[in-house]
Amino acid sequence: MQALIEWNVITVSLSLLGGVAALAHILLRHRDHRSAAFWTALVVLSPLVAPLLYLFLGINILRRRGRHYRRENHEPWHDPVPERPLPLAVDNDTARDNQQLAVTLDRISRFCFTHGNTVSPRINGEEAMPRMLEAIHGAKSSVTLASYIFEAHGIGQEFVTALTAAVKRGVEVRVMVDDAGTRYSWPPVIEALQKAGVPARRFMPNHFLLRLITMNLRNHRKVMVVDGRRAFTGGMNIRQGNMLLQNPDHPVQDLHFEITGPVVAQIQRVFAEDWQFCTGEALEGERWFPSLEEYGRASALGIVDGPDEDMEVMPAAFFAAINAAREEILIASPYFLPTPVLVAALRLAAIRGVKVRIVTPAVNNIPFVAWAAQTQYPPLLEVGCRIFESPPPFDHSKIFVVDGVWSFLGSTNWDPRSLRLNFEFNVAFYDRALAARLREIFQDKRALSREITREALDAAPWPQKLRNGFARLFIPLL
Repeated sequence: MQALIEWNVITVSLSLLGGVAALAHILLRHRDHRSAAFWTALVVLSPLVAPLLYLFLGINILRRRGRHYRRENHEPWHDPVPERPLPLAVDNDTARDNQQLAVTLDRISRFCFTHGNTVSPRINGEEAMPRMLEAIHGAKSSVTLASYIFEAHGIGQEFVTALTAAVKRGVEVRVMVDDAGTRYSWPPVIEALQKAGVPARRFMPNHFLLRLITMNLRNHRKVMVVDGRRAFTGGMNIRQGNMLLQNPDHPVQDLHFEITGPVVAQIQRVFAEDWQFCTGEALEGERWFPSLEEYGRASALGIVDGPDEDMEVMPAAFFAAINAAREEILIASPYFLPTPVLVAALRLAAIRGVKVRIVTPAVNNIPFVAWAAQTQYPPLLEVGCRIFESPPPFDHSKIFVVDGVWSFLGSTNWDPRSLRLNFEFNVAFYDRALAARLREIFQDKRALSREITREALDAAPWPQKLRNGFARLFIPLL
């Protein structure tokens, strides 16, 4: 009996100490007031369990690791400030808005606008994966590849075979997969690549309990660069589910992009920084960064975001683009949980007459996210935004087009995890041809989708409303 009392005293004391420590950290260090309020309430209501949850899910441990990397390895790359101004015409008000957005993005990003690029959308695995494999088979000097998920079977095995063959013929290959992303298939692709002689590393590996539950602050970037001249980036992972015509068990629609031109050096630079973080090896020289010629007419710049950056870059870029819109905003996102600031920006855009159109999946691979997302609809619908839910298979595509000229492509989703907690990479393009093609893809998705109305939301059964409202409480973590 005495031992039980002592154990209870110890447990209560530890819970109180943990609760006080968690509350102190929340009040002193937490920047997001919504998230801070959520964690404060949770700690007060559950002082025994909540501090442990906060340790693993609320404290940005890896943010500090990322900043430590910047201090220990090198300062992040910054392009030299160009001597010539951005070549966007300013002969009318619309052009002036575009010029101002270009200046804003140029200052937000640590890269500068490049000119003379080409970009081609690749829809689903059938269009993207063969092009990527063809590029690897044709590589002469180098291949760099980073992915959040890289399965070791199906189409992933074809990549393993192609990368292995490239190494055997003397091509320098570097492969990096996020540690959390290696959990999606067995055996892990890293072991298969290393066994085949391909230099491959996990990004920020965790061990034991941390590896099982830590999903924050992951490297969500998807980039591949061949010979320093030809790049692929977007939102597509390397997994069999993308090969829709092969009837996979878990089909996923997605969108990727093939890019040539000077902006490829920025894509390569992002991989090189992450690789140096993982291994200490610096990738420099002609093999990785050859001189690049202008191939097309698109202006573009890379936008790097992550917990190691001094500001939340992509939310700022999205906010600037929404505020610059005068005619139309098109958004497709698998997880639509925009921050309150972005919701306010979308509402104001609609109020001033901009056509705001949003497509998001009706059936999500993470149902809890879809439930929470539906609570975001009413304030947008009431000012004229139109929201459509697309039918299965699950659509992982990311589209953001503004005024038929600006396109943002890359790995960022419209959710707190992607906008605040993960390492992400996007490319902003100023190109009417690309925007027109993405608008066609968007309209095809919209044509198959069901429009969501305020009346339909109001008529939903109350158990569904309660479920969605409960899910909404966890938006800061989703």
